[in-house]
Amino acid sequence: MPPALAAGNNEMDDVRAAAAGDRQAFQRLYRQHVGRVHGAMLRLSGYDHARAEDLTQDAFVRAWQKLDSFREQSAFGTWLYRLAVNVALMDIRARGADPVGYVDEESVPEHGETPFCAAEREELERAIGKLPPRARAVLVLHDVEGWRHEEIASELEMAVGSSKAQLHRARGLLRKVLGDVR
Repeated sequence: MPPALAAGNNEMDDVRAAAAGDRQAFQRLYRQHVGRVHGAMLRLSGYDHARAEDLTQDAFVRAWQKLDSFREQSAFGTWLYRLAVNVALMDIRARGADPVGYVDEESVPEHGETPFCAAEREELERAIGKLPPRARAVLVLHDVEGWRHEEIASELEMAVGSSKAQLHRARGLLRKVLGDVR
């Protein structure tokens, strides 16, 4: 059997065992998926490392609680990832992020105040972290995670047009922070 197929079978065995209460099986699932989940939480939290850690743990607690609802209609990783993103989006809503709120342009630093080299990921992360929570969520979900506007609109409870507008605005704010004023 090819290694990828064998790994998939082991994962499904672990999913079933974890759903039956096997904590070691869940630990294996955790180790296998924590990197991707944490990366998404980090981006959606605006690169707030402490918040991303909390959201990652919340996502895995939620996954443990909801394992019995996993119906094997998709890959476990897909199901877990979607659940984790929902945890982050609920956090954004709970923090009272205004779905049409934006950062005041006056509070965005002018080019030169924030040195940037395109190769410096840390600077890009900081720039994304300065975006308003909902605009950041739309940008990350669309440009980084590859979601369609219809999916984003559904998850964030906004119109498709609002998702597109948030993305346009987020990209504009990023260009301004990074010095690419068109």
